[in-house]
Amino acid sequence: MLIARAAAAQEKAYAPYSQFPVGAALLTAAGKVYTGGNIENASYSLTTCAERVALFQAVAAGERDFVALAVVGGDLAACFPCGACRQVLAEFAPRLEIITGQPGGPIRQRRLDALLPDAFALDPHAADAASAGG
Repeated sequence: MLIARAAAAQEKAYAPYSQFPVGAALLTAAGKVYTGGNIENASYSLTTCAERVALFQAVAAGERDFVALAVVGGDLAACFPCGACRQVLAEFAPRLEIITGQPGGPIRQRRLDALLPDAFALDPHAADAASAGG
């Protein structure tokens, strides 16, 4: 279900420069899903990844508790979040389940803390507690 929602978001991505549309679907603990597509800019450093678009929409709506994120990128069999997205996601959900693949294809899954061990945190003890589940 999340992969299908990410694929639908991918269709709305704005990727005229890279020609690499990405879609993401973020599931909250309450069961709501927020989606996003990457939004490119001629000034490449101002591009925003699909994962952050979905997260920012959720946070703007008041959500803070996330369970899983699905990512569909181009026609790749697997497209895990970039390092910047991993760090931003870790701010809210260091144990987030990341799911990637294509609709109807094989799915790959990893936890965010496995993809970004020792994520930056202003309070390293808070990061340790979060990754330990507390």
